[in-house]
Amino acid sequence: MSRIVSERRPELPGSREPWPERKFEFRARGTNARREILAGLTTFATMAYVLAVNPAILSVVGIDFRVLVSVTALGAALTTAAMGLVTNYPLALAPGMGGNAFFAYQVCLGMGIPWQGALGLVFYNGVVFLLLSWTGGRELILNSIPPSLKIAVSAGIGLFIAFIGLKSGGVLVADKRSFIALAPVATPSVALVFLGLALNAQLMWRRVPGSLVIGIL
Repeated sequence: MSRIVSERRPELPGSREPWPERKFEFRARGTNARREILAGLTTFATMAYVLAVNPAILSVVGIDFRVLVSVTALGAALTTAAMGLVTNYPLALAPGMGGNAFFAYQVCLGMGIPWQGALGLVFYNGVVFLLLSWTGGRELILNSIPPSLKIAVSAGIGLFIAFIGLKSGGVLVADKRSFIALAPVATPSVALVFLGLALNAQLMWRRVPGSLVIGIL
C-alpha cells in the first residue's frame, strides 16, 4: 500500500524535470544527457573532416576557401540543431561528399557553367526535392529503384570521391597511353597519401575516437 501511495503522490513544487529531459525523453529512450553529449562529440569528431574536404573541392571553381569553411560549418550546425529540436532524432547533417564533387568537377569545370549559375540550379533542385517530399513522390521514386542499383550508386559515388582524392594527392596522374597512371611512390605527396591511408585504417580498425580527424591532422 505504501508503494502505491508513493507512486500516486502528486508532484511537489519545483520538482519538474529539466527541459532537456522533457524535450528529448532521455529515460524513455534508455539514455541520459551525458551519454548523448559524448555521442554528439564522437559524431562531430568523425564528420569534422567535411570542414576541410568540402571547401577544398568547391574552391576549385573559384569560390573563396575561407567563405566555404564558414558556410560548411554554419550549414551543418544549423541543420543538425533543427533535426534535433524539430524531429527529436539524433542525426547529424552536413554537406554530402558526392554532390559537391559533381557540382565542381562535372557541372562547373566539365560543362563550363559559372558557379553562381550552378548554385541557382542547386536552389531549384532543392525546391523540386521539397515538393517531391511533401507530395510523397520521393518515396515512390525510392521504392521503384531496385536494391542492387541503390548499392551500385553508393559504391559508384564512393569510387568517384576516392578517384578525386587520389588525383588531388598526386597518386594518379595523366597519361597519354592509358588515360591515367600511378605516380612514383617515392614522391613526397604520394608517400603522404599512402601514410595517411595506412594511419586511418589502423585507427579505425582499433576504434579510436576521432580517427578520421587524427588522420587529417
